[in-house]
Amino acid sequence: MELKLPPVIVFFCFALIMYVLDTVLPFGFFDFFGRLVLVKILIGLAVIVSLISLGQFYFKKTTVDPTKPEKASSLVTNGVFSVSRNPMYFAMLLLLLALGLVLSNAFNTMVAAGFVGYMNKFQIISEERMLLEKFGKQFKDYMSRTRRWF
Repeated sequence: MELKLPPVIVFFCFALIMYVLDTVLPFGFFDFFGRLVLVKILIGLAVIVSLISLGQFYFKKTTVDPTKPEKASSLVTNGVFSVSRNPMYFAMLLLLLALGLVLSNAFNTMVAAGFVGYMNKFQIISEERMLLEKFGKQFKDYMSRTRRWF
């Protein structure tokens, strides 16, 4: 199975890449009116989405460990999961975008896009395969009506 690193570790690796990129590139700086307000909005949304997602998993009594989707005891498809199949990863993306705005380096948007690509290839596809095996038609129907990210 491809699931090697916990997504939180992947998130911190991409955040570190953003920080390093910001310190070594002498260009790419940007600023605009309301940038810090947008940072607060992105962080607030990320926190809300994360807490709701975790709460939904808790109330369904299923695992939140994405490296072991075979341990899922039930499929969560309502609430924020009716809008996104991966709201926790979406929250991580929002935090990376907020960090990019804090650092004010335009190249960090490419790093955030790299996070999405990495998560799709090395995390989400594997998770979806396991959940399809476990929940069959129920998960297939959910996939057809709910977008992967947002």
